[in-house]
Amino acid sequence: MIRKNNRGGKKEIPSALKTWFLVHFYVDLIVAVPLFFFPEAILIFLGWENPDLITARLFAAALFGIGISSLLVKKAGFEVYVNMLNLKIIWSTFAILGIFLSILQLEGTRPFGAFFALFVFVFFNFLWIYWKVRLEKLY
Repeated sequence: MIRKNNRGGKKEIPSALKTWFLVHFYVDLIVAVPLFFFPEAILIFLGWENPDLITARLFAAALFGIGISSLLVKKAGFEVYVNMLNLKIIWSTFAILGIFLSILQLEGTRPFGAFFALFVFVFFNFLWIYWKVRLEKLY
């Protein structure tokens, strides 16, 4: 079903949102590739003392999935973008909660990488919420 705007035309996705999806693809890939292939070196560099390689690679796999999906939808319609925004909002919200709880539970030195990851997820969470609200206002 193609949703129409108030004027009866097809709902268009703003080019800026398409650009942010492309940026998100590149950010996810830049993080996912080294984390997937060199998790120990990357996590030690970011401040983890005894990194869990399976969890790191699972996280990288999630980044691959969401990032590549962001690229694949570039010519999709309104509903696909809304569904992807929902996925990105849910993913980033629970990532923020998970990272925050983990930082609280860590004893001793907290890895710099955890705070950096928290910042990145908060940034993208606000960005996706902004676009979700903007699309709802536009249409």
